[in-house]
Amino acid sequence: MEARRRIHAALTVVVIVLVTSSYGRHVAKAPMLKMDQALLTFHNQLSEGVQVFYTSDYCYKCLYQHLASVKPNNNNASAVISTRFTLTLQVERRTRNETLCRWSQTYEEGGHYSVWIQISEADSKPSCTRTVDKSPDNAYLPLVVAALLLAIMALLFVVVPYIYRRRCTSKCIKTICCQAPEYSVDNGRVNTSEASKAKPPRLLSLDTFRGFSLTLMVFVNYGGGGYWFFQHAPWNGLTVADLVMPWFVFIIGTSVVLAFRSMQRKGVSRLQLLRKITWRTVVLLMLGFCFLNYSPRDGPLSWSWLRVPGVLQRLGFTYFVLSLLQTFWGQKEIPLRAHHWWNPVQDVFLYWPQWLIIILLETLWLCLTFLLHVPDCPTGYLGAGGIGDNGLYPNCTGGAAGYIDRWMFGDNMYRYPTCKEMYHTTQPFDPEGVLGTINSIVMGFLGMQAGKIIICFKEMNFHILCRFLVWAFVLGISAAILSKCTRDGGFIPVNKNLWSLSYVTCMGCFSFLLLGSMYFVIDVKSWWGGQPFIYPGMNSIFVYVGHSLLGFYFPFSWEMRFQSSHWEWLLQSLWGTLLWVLIAYLLYRKRFFLKI
Repeated sequence: MEARRRIHAALTVVVIVLVTSSYGRHVAKAPMLKMDQALLTFHNQLSEGVQVFYTSDYCYKCLYQHLASVKPNNNNASAVISTRFTLTLQVERRTRNETLCRWSQTYEEGGHYSVWIQISEADSKPSCTRTVDKSPDNAYLPLVVAALLLAIMALLFVVVPYIYRRRCTSKCIKTICCQAPEYSVDNGRVNTSEASKAKPPRLLSLDTFRGFSLTLMVFVNYGGGGYWFFQHAPWNGLTVADLVMPWFVFIIGTSVVLAFRSMQRKGVSRLQLLRKITWRTVVLLMLGFCFLNYSPRDGPLSWSWLRVPGVLQRLGFTYFVLSLLQTFWGQKEIPLRAHHWWNPVQDVFLYWPQWLIIILLETLWLCLTFLLHVPDCPTGYLGAGGIGDNGLYPNCTGGAAGYIDRWMFGDNMYRYPTCKEMYHTTQPFDPEGVLGTINSIVMGFLGMQAGKIIICFKEMNFHILCRFLVWAFVLGISAAILSKCTRDGGFIPVNKNLWSLSYVTCMGCFSFLLLGSMYFVIDVKSWWGGQPFIYPGMNSIFVYVGHSLLGFYFPFSWEMRFQSSHWEWLLQSLWGTLLWVLIAYLLYRKRFFLKI
């Protein structure tokens, strides 16, 4: 019996060796792939071992990272790779620093791929032949289905109410879809008695723009279905997620101009305005610091690592500065039109003190960014550090911006920057840091400029739209020049983490175009009432704080079981977003609007 067991064991070992070595087939089961992953198997038919290295084409001048080592003589090795960006792979001899082959390829989710490293019959040199063992999944099918369903919902919200309004058949539909509280945008040229009888129409496009930005923000914060373009860019570049916050800042600037001018014309004193500004700023800062910067999932609270900067903190400080500008140097009354040389640019000329302050702030940002000496880093460095820039500046993440934040906040900063995974950074970096707040103020000031245009050229829709287009063109050209229309090779790359000047000009261009389009469709032509975005837009603080605090709880989210595709994650992201839109609509029906 003992001899039989030994013979049986020996035969088993021989069979296993034949399967793994002679033919290079898999014995172990292939690993379970998750979203944005593919399986890459290397088959080495050479007589010496090889090593495989990779780098992402999105990673700027990054060092190659080790992926797999493959033994010689028909052995193989498998590795799970990311499908988010194009990868460049390089196969080298293990004993000598010699590159056998190099190629770039965008792999697709769920696919199984093979690379056969063998001697070419044509020239007797090593070559790499790539094959597909299992066809990849269609990662974008869930997105297409969701887009079709949302398009149908859009028809229900836009086309059907429009038809009913035109036929004047449903009073209820009008109430739901058309009415809203009102912003005053009158410029002082109307009769006082008439103004007391009827309030000037509210700028519905502004509420819609705010609600659209907020809805997209909720969707992005809830995961965006797991798609990489609904998440922030690793460093330079622009994704859908990077559009949201600057749009919101732009809207803050526009709202400040319209609201403060209305209050000033009602006789609200400067001291009362300062009290209101201070109160709102303190509330925003405390909401961000006490509630949104910490989650019970982070474990026991420790002041040694609690994050000080944050989204609401930046919004609060930006609001504070913009409000001061409007309080002290805003125009309570627009002068009657006369034959002045500055009439065509009165929306700029009348506010020259504000422009002077903004120019000084931007000059400060440029000087600190490009002239401040950062230890062990090149002056004016804007990179991510880590393995980027050929690994020369591993501890220089964010350049001057990161240095200032680390000096001011120490460990009380964001610990998981978007560049950490791709660039293998070790330094903390906060995207809502001090230096970026300067350009956040500049972004809000561009929104103030939109409000000034609406005030100065009231009831002159053609002039308003033309000026929006001019500003969009100027800002777009500026962004193109600063970035050289490239992701990484410009004078100042577009970068959301740094809130670079090119990022601000680019987002200012988009903001003027989007607000102008909504103004034309909603306020000028009345083709659309802004539904459903107008509802969260009128309760923005409630929706933002609520979705941040309750996002990890049912029914807004749940523990996902199917993590190999985007279906469930996209469903959860859309479901959570739609719930908050529904809550905002119900609050609108109840006439409940949370204000601070």
